[in-house]
Formats: sequence, C-alpha cells, structure tokens
Amino acid sequence: MAKSKDLGKDEVVKLQRYLRKVFGTEALQVRPRQKATDAAEIYLRDEFLGVVSKDIEDGDTCYQINMTVLDVDLDEV
Repeated sequence: MAKSKDLGKDEVVKLQRYLRKVFGTEALQVRPRQKATDAAEIYLRDEFLGVVSKDIEDGDTCYQINMTVLDVDLDEV
C-alpha cells in the first residue's frame, strides 16, 4: 500500500517542532495550506519563508523546503 504525499496535522506539528529547534526560534510557524493538502507553508512571524512538501521514494519519506529569495530583498540587508 502506497503512503500518501499529503501532509497530515500531526506531521505539520512535528515539522514545526523540529524547525523551531533547528532554527532556535518559537516564532517559526508551519501552517497547513488552505486549498492544498500536499504541502504546508513556513512563516517567521508574519513573513512567508517558503513551502515544505513530503516526498516518498523507495519507501523512504523526506520533507523538502522550497524557499525563494528575491534580489531586491538582498539589497535591504
């Protein structure tokens, strides 16, 4: 039986807990998407950072984060 690539509520909570630990901030949030269940959105406070999705290959599950940084944002630093 194939595993679902949908992100369940428990997975979203676990991902949020893990990412908060890795990045050292409780301000990080992983939020389920409104219309799609195959990914969740990552925020730092109210700032959108990227999307996390689940990938299942050869029975192994991993989570991939896609983050886009605009060149104009680099000029603000």
